[in-house]
Amino acid sequence: MSRRTALGVLVALFVGAAGLIALELANGAADAGTLAIRDPCEPRHPFPGEGIDAVLQRIVSDGLDGAACELETSREELVLSLAPGSGVEPIPWDDETIERAVRAGLLESIDDAEERGSLYGLLAVALRQVVEHAPVQWLIDGGQGIAGLLD
Repeated sequence: MSRRTALGVLVALFVGAAGLIALELANGAADAGTLAIRDPCEPRHPFPGEGIDAVLQRIVSDGLDGAACELETSREELVLSLAPGSGVEPIPWDDETIERAVRAGLLESIDDAEERGSLYGLLAVALRQVVEHAPVQWLIDGGQGIAGLLD
């Protein structure tokens, strides 16, 4: 192979590599791997699915968003800060503030579920009673387990 041919192949390889890099960047490669934490005060797409399990998942998810919004943090940071051993800084809120925010967020999400028509009558009343009287840590840790009992 002549020197001119080798140089042409090398230039073609560089042009091809530059073209592939440009194509990947145009398709969003620059944002790949970035952490995108959503604002809990902005509505999210509803949890997919049907039945009581999906309704309860939506209520818990929306309720935690409401609590995080009230506490001016992300839902993820709120949940991680409440989990012992998660490695997250100690929570900056006192127990009373967390309890008020979590209960208010969950009660609002129950109201939203009723407005959407996915939660009716006695179940809504029962869930409100649970949210108003159950220990908050249970609501955060294990309240989602109710879905399995009702299926």
